[in-house]
Amino acid sequence: MTQFGTSGIRGPVGETVTADLALSVGRALGIDSERVVVGRDPRESGEYLQAALAAGLRESGADVVDLGVAATPTVGRAVAWEDADAGVSVTASHNPPQDNGIKLWQPSGQAFDAALRATIEERLRDGAFDPADWDASGTVESWDAGQRHVDALVTEVGASGLDSRVVVDLGNGAGRVSVEALSELGCAVETLNGQPDGSFPGRPSEPKAAHCESLSTLVAESDADLGIAHDGDADRMRAVAADGTFLSGDELLAVFARAAASAGERVAVPVDTSLAVADHLAETDVDVEYTPVGDVYVAEAASEEGVAFGGEPSGAWIWPDRTLCPDGPLAACTVAALDADRPLGERAADVPTYPIRRDSVETDEKGAVMERIRERVTDEYDDVTTLDGVRVDLGDAWFLLRASGTQPLVRITAEARDTDRADAAFEEARTVVDDARR
Repeated sequence: MTQFGTSGIRGPVGETVTADLALSVGRALGIDSERVVVGRDPRESGEYLQAALAAGLRESGADVVDLGVAATPTVGRAVAWEDADAGVSVTASHNPPQDNGIKLWQPSGQAFDAALRATIEERLRDGAFDPADWDASGTVESWDAGQRHVDALVTEVGASGLDSRVVVDLGNGAGRVSVEALSELGCAVETLNGQPDGSFPGRPSEPKAAHCESLSTLVAESDADLGIAHDGDADRMRAVAADGTFLSGDELLAVFARAAASAGERVAVPVDTSLAVADHLAETDVDVEYTPVGDVYVAEAASEEGVAFGGEPSGAWIWPDRTLCPDGPLAACTVAALDADRPLGERAADVPTYPIRRDSVETDEKGAVMERIRERVTDEYDDVTTLDGVRVDLGDAWFLLRASGTQPLVRITAEARDTDRADAAFEEARTVVDDARR
């Protein structure tokens, strides 16, 4: 049986993700839902997967609001706008074109948490289904929620007349809302890979530096002030400074957090975040709160009192006073406003850069290996966090050992404030993994 992960169900179309599965999810969600918002990214398979999911919902008596092709944050926000019980994004986000997926949203804009996912999982396992009477099936209505999202962004960012030149690489995805909102804020916008196409012909969907070289080059060689890149469903956003430098996720996290949080507040970040973020925020008396890796966990922490912002270096950014859904278009508009006030490159230059080491070790027994790692580390080290894998704080360095959620790998991350210490921490971590594999 397919399992829901923190990002919902994702996998190859026709294998993990099928129309039959989408129908079953619709039926399962429809048991206790009266109204559900549904949207999808541009992948061709999304059309029939969304139709199947909507059929399951309607068969259960739930009314469906069909957003068509829409950014995932538009779907997440539209649940509250439509006074709906839930939202569904048919998307594989930044995954390759042969994949698709299903992600569920609460009215708060937060993704389904572990308890809600477990309920749907149990219903799928049991084949639970509560069909409506023949004359009580759900209705379907279509709505283009894009303009409502644009209007919300313009209001929330609270800037106007930015007069900035921005290049937006949409990655052939569903992030057109960013272009329209930036234009309304006064920016002159040029697009790359602007035509929605679920085969992602322009570049791979994940907006990382290696995939966004054309964006970096165009920004550097033009008079653009800023570059922005989205993934297929626009829940992620990454940025390029005016000189063409593609900011690391940790740098952008530090910039956003510094602007969002005030003294005495906290920022929610995953356990694999660089020390540089905590050090940068400490200058303004802002603390970090660590979470497991995954935007759903960051969103849960961001919903707590005193947490002003949440972010993942992968490009998911959450302003909890606006929405608990990672909103790439909101991040795009926010970074444009910050850049107009003070160039992004200058802001990033204030963030310290520390050597970080990453690698993965293959193992077909990652569960058993991680259990042995956990036992040893908790016995040998004093400052250990087990939120997600094991994170060891060495005082002047740290290392993280965690199992991959999708591959037979144990991932190793180590960081320190100088190169030699980072290398030593990494070798210490690798030794722990190697011993656990024997």
